[in-house]
Amino acid sequence: MVLILRNMYYVYHYLNQDLKDPRTEHFPLMASPVPVLLLLMLYNLFVQWWGPLLMADRKPFNLDKLMIVYNLFQVIASAFIFVEGFRLGWGRDYNYLCQPVDWSDTPHNRKIVFIVYLYFCLKITDLLDTIFFVIRKKFSQVSFLHIYHHTMMVVLGWSGVKWLPGGHDTFIGWVNSLVHMVMYSYYLVTTLRPEYKGNLWWKKYITQLQMVQFLVFILHSVVLLLVPDCGYPRFTAGVFIPQNTFMFILFYDFYRKAYFNKKSTK
Repeated sequence: MVLILRNMYYVYHYLNQDLKDPRTEHFPLMASPVPVLLLLMLYNLFVQWWGPLLMADRKPFNLDKLMIVYNLFQVIASAFIFVEGFRLGWGRDYNYLCQPVDWSDTPHNRKIVFIVYLYFCLKITDLLDTIFFVIRKKFSQVSFLHIYHHTMMVVLGWSGVKWLPGGHDTFIGWVNSLVHMVMYSYYLVTTLRPEYKGNLWWKKYITQLQMVQFLVFILHSVVLLLVPDCGYPRFTAGVFIPQNTFMFILFYDFYRKAYFNKKSTK
């Protein structure tokens, strides 16, 4: 038992200390995975059990004003990350086929690292989506797809900041920020004008856009495997290809049920 515990400590120390990027260790929540794991545990407990029990005999909360502020914040923050990602890397000198991490501690690279960290922070604020669903008693929205997606984005976001804050896979966060900017714009419009909810012609195209992004992410990871001597860790493709394939399947299943089944019942 002592040997097992010692080996577990060595593995933890190796992952959390030896492999860390020292440029990010001073950021909040980055010194250890424990706070983020606790946060995700509380999030899952609340949205799946505590929240529904708490709201069982209560009326839904009216969060219209809060939702306007929240959605506007998400649009602005996502737009900022997308523009900065373009300005600092993907519209500048980043190679779309293969982009290693630049480990040099220059002012430019510190800006890239900070934008990667901001993206991770935005994945944490995304968790409020589910909490708002629960306290507004929109339990049908609290699906496995929704919870899994938000949970994994926090995990992957933290991992990127901890070990690879820059390079090839920042493409995922860059494109995802654009998709979220569009998505939260839709939420903002329907919050400001509830009569538009379900009637905006671009609603279903947002889901299509989300599915397309996962296909693009898969292709982007496959390209990494085909480029020799890239300098970016190829094992990440073994994480992102299955993850984005699974997400595409989940989103396609949602799209099929939401739109194909509706057509067949008309």
